[in-house]
Parts: sequence; C-alpha cells; structure tokens
Amino acid sequence: MKVKMKTRSGAAKRFKKTANGFKRKQAFKSHILTKKSPKRIRQLRGLKMVAKSDEAAVRRMCPYI
Repeated sequence: MKVKMKTRSGAAKRFKKTANGFKRKQAFKSHILTKKSPKRIRQLRGLKMVAKSDEAAVRRMCPYI
C-alpha cells in the first residue's frame, strides 16, 4: 500500500485550483496601507494567477487540491 502525500495546510489555504491554473491573493494588501498610494492599493485588489514557473511547486505542496 502506497503512503499518501501530506498537503501543506498553509499552502492549501492560500491557493485555489481553477481550470487555468491556481489563483492567489495579492500580497502587500493586509496592513500598513496609509503610506501606500490609492493607485497602488487599487492595483493590489482582486485575485491573481500563480506564475507558470511556480505552478509545479504549488502542485507539490497541495497534491490533492
């Protein structure tokens, strides 16, 4: 019987699988926002896709996502 791989629980909370890859939240948006310009804060909105070069690492961390 083969042993199951463990999921990195921190990574599982941060990434969601979509048809086109993995989506993630934008960094630098949770606190210390007063010194950031409105334009910068606005550009940090929404979800981004994980880069193709990082997808293999995310797949290894979350094998069952």
